[in-house]
Amino acid sequence: METRPLQPLKSHREMLPSVTQLSLRLTNLSNIGLCSLRPGTPWGQGPELVFLGAGLKLKENGYDGLLVAINPRVPEDLKLIRNIQEMITEASFYLFNATKRRVFFRSVQILIPATWTAHNYSRVKQESFDKANVLVTEQNGVPGEDPYTLQHRGCGQEGKYIHFTPNFLLNDELAAGYGSRGRVFVHEWAHLRWGVFDEYNSDKPFYVNGRNEIQVTRCSSDITGVFVCEKGLCPHEDCIISKLFREGCTFLYNSTQSATGSIMFMQSLPSVVEFCNEGTHNREAPNLQNRVCSLRSTWDVITGSSDLNHSLPVLGVELPAPPSFSLLQAGDRVVCLVIDVSRKMAEGDRLLRLQQAAELFLMQVVEAHTFVGIVTFDSKGEIRAPLQQINSDDDRKLLVSYLPTTVSTEAETNICAGVKKGFEVVEKQNGRADGSVMILVTSGADEHITNCLLTAMSSGSTIHSMALGSSAARRLGELSHVTGGLEFFIPDPFTSSRMTEAFSGISSGAGDIFQQSLQLESTCETVQPQHQLANTVTVDRAVGNDTFFLVMWQTGGPSEIVLLDPSGRKYNTGDFIINLPFRTASLKIPGTAKHGHWTYTLNNTHHSPQALKVTVASRASSLAVSPATVDAFVERDSTYFPQPVIIYANVRKGLYPILNATVMATVEPEAGDPVVLQLLDEGAGADVIKNDGIYSRYFFSFAVSGRYSLTVHVRHSPSTSTLAHSVPGNHAMYVPGYVTNDNIQMNAPKRTGRRPVKERWDFSRVSSGGSFSVLGVPDGPHPDVFPPCRITDLAAMNVEEDVTLSWTAPGEDFDQGQTTSYEIRMSKSLQRIRDDFDNAILVNSSGLIPQHAGTRETFTFSPKLVTHELEHEPDEEAQETYIVYVALRAMDRSSLRSAVSNIVLVSMSLPPNSAPVVSRDDRILKGVLTIVGLITILCLLLVVSHCTLNRKKRASRKENETKFL
Repeated sequence: METRPLQPLKSHREMLPSVTQLSLRLTNLSNIGLCSLRPGTPWGQGPELVFLGAGLKLKENGYDGLLVAINPRVPEDLKLIRNIQEMITEASFYLFNATKRRVFFRSVQILIPATWTAHNYSRVKQESFDKANVLVTEQNGVPGEDPYTLQHRGCGQEGKYIHFTPNFLLNDELAAGYGSRGRVFVHEWAHLRWGVFDEYNSDKPFYVNGRNEIQVTRCSSDITGVFVCEKGLCPHEDCIISKLFREGCTFLYNSTQSATGSIMFMQSLPSVVEFCNEGTHNREAPNLQNRVCSLRSTWDVITGSSDLNHSLPVLGVELPAPPSFSLLQAGDRVVCLVIDVSRKMAEGDRLLRLQQAAELFLMQVVEAHTFVGIVTFDSKGEIRAPLQQINSDDDRKLLVSYLPTTVSTEAETNICAGVKKGFEVVEKQNGRADGSVMILVTSGADEHITNCLLTAMSSGSTIHSMALGSSAARRLGELSHVTGGLEFFIPDPFTSSRMTEAFSGISSGAGDIFQQSLQLESTCETVQPQHQLANTVTVDRAVGNDTFFLVMWQTGGPSEIVLLDPSGRKYNTGDFIINLPFRTASLKIPGTAKHGHWTYTLNNTHHSPQALKVTVASRASSLAVSPATVDAFVERDSTYFPQPVIIYANVRKGLYPILNATVMATVEPEAGDPVVLQLLDEGAGADVIKNDGIYSRYFFSFAVSGRYSLTVHVRHSPSTSTLAHSVPGNHAMYVPGYVTNDNIQMNAPKRTGRRPVKERWDFSRVSSGGSFSVLGVPDGPHPDVFPPCRITDLAAMNVEEDVTLSWTAPGEDFDQGQTTSYEIRMSKSLQRIRDDFDNAILVNSSGLIPQHAGTRETFTFSPKLVTHELEHEPDEEAQETYIVYVALRAMDRSSLRSAVSNIVLVSMSLPPNSAPVVSRDDRILKGVLTIVGLITILCLLLVVSHCTLNRKKRASRKENETKFL
């Protein structure tokens, strides 16, 4: 369903200032490249920036394909759609002017939940909730309306998504605290698209600047306001005692301002129409933007982005056309398994492992009411099962019976033939493949995949690909890439559980976590004859429905199985459903499984060692409690040696981050042993923000060139599991009130959304992170090419006359091991320390011995030791205060240096005995004035002496005359 664009409101034009010719003062900033800007560009000219997978592209200054998705749990309300359209329409004009006529929103898609009434909406193609740029979801009964953006990467890099609650979009009264929705959207868009951060700080709302003045954390510092106590307006001395903010006090901003920035501080002020730039940026403010972006202004970061580098300002004075909106809605879910049965599938137990994983998918993972079909292929495709809807366990078992049981004798693999048959199956439902999903599994080396790439891309179907073993087609992942699907690599050893984990990770993508199957356990061990595999899995209080145990073995008959629930009830092998051809035993617990620890024991009754596997999955037990979830992914799907890969795991319960989890990533190459790595959420190394629930780590242990698979295991113990105080991400600021004509106008109190800090529960989860490729890995041993990682959390504090620095120690190689030394430098010029670190003033840190990676380092030095050098350093600009900038970097045993850390500033004062250094002209002038002064004094002395002598002579003459008379 295509809707006409909303017409621009008169107020939009009134609230935005007239825009003149773009004029930027370009500076040479480190880590970014700013191209020279031509005067401007007319409408319809400019390059196109396409971002595959996300569906969003920038063309001729306009963003196309922005996807907004409403969660299926949001109650139906057509006003919500209208308000989303109005919000983005207003945002488009506001953004266009804020970026100096550079970018705007041209076309937007809104994904309507399948649970809402159909109103002739267009059918989805490859769009889904989990691919959306903007999410609209409930807080699941928890108060709090803050719009926020989840940012997992560093300065200048894109985030995950923007989040709005339905109440924020429907309740017009919230505009008093947040500002208009369009302005809030631009604030969040800058977070998401350009990787800038908030310029306020709720935890540190004020600070003491270099002039020893108490200032409110803000940008720009030209924004004015007053302190308000319980009795009304008051001086700041009544609110701040010993640098602590007194309870009952707040700071309110004047509703009328002359400052025009900044959108990343307080977008709600009517005067704010631009981002803080180099001239207005407040470097002293202790906010996240300054810390993460090394004191750079938000406009500096934005102008360094690809978007603005490739979008010249539009000539003229006209505003762009309002964005157009397409309303989409998913129909019945349709899935087709497309399975390779060529001769290669007989190698390495590939077919057996496929059968076991596909059984898990059909019996447990795929949601009820889904239409499922099955296709096999070698040199040609064959339909084994047309679409059948899953409405019962019998339907699931019937589909399992259609899975292939043998491989063909043909060696040739024609992947496009299988895909073509898959399209035939899914098109039976609605006459087209729009919105369908294919799961393509192959081990064949087919070099003709390009023959069906264009067909797949335009089909409207999403293709998830699984490459089995190193012989699988190298270009298989391109089918996933062009259709927005997932890409998996399955190593050959039977001891690997990657295939069951991959199938468990394929959900509908509809966003309804309460219907999604969650993998609680995935383990595999090689067990000797008459020995046991014993372990415990926790069914936490948030899950328990449709709990499914699947036991798999490698050869012979079933193992002896004993399963005990938390109450002691025993399930034996006879209680499981045995599938001898697939070598599986499955048990589904009726109703809701008991919460607590379930213990299983498998006894290998075969006469030889074999691999035994156990997988446990379950669904949410209640709509009132959100289950814990894990989303594992990598920064990019391919890299070139020695560039590392950053592994992420987003661990949360509903919208809230889960802290203190034990998060272990297992990376398995095509050849070689798996590598196990613990991911951290400590705000250092690869992790950008501490305690945001996104755990991360650098991975660089590349064994060979090729594909690598990723799986993440998360565990909690009751004594350490905690929830963060609030939802993660950078939030639009809620203003408690304003001062208008000396009158205080308070807004409605903000709903905090805070939850208890600790909950005594534990859980375990398993999540597949797909696969990634590494190229250019040298054969055999290679020299050290991995430097220490960049320090991103450097902080400085004045302690009397000393300065104390603190940071998290990097490693010998990125964030692992122990680095060798640190190099600390300082300068009065931010530009100098940023662009010419080697020539900044060196601080003596020879006594500082680096600690192991992840340890908190501290170093204290006296500014007196370098004051003389700083006095002789030329100033970047005239400064009233003695402010210096400090940064450092680490060096390893191979003399490889890290990138320069984030930059911090400290205020310093000259020692009492120091004298200012004057220039040559000043010295000449001073000498001339001194000589003139001395001559003047001498003249005065001569005049005074002469006058005195004359008076004495006159007095003596009178005295003589008197005596004579």
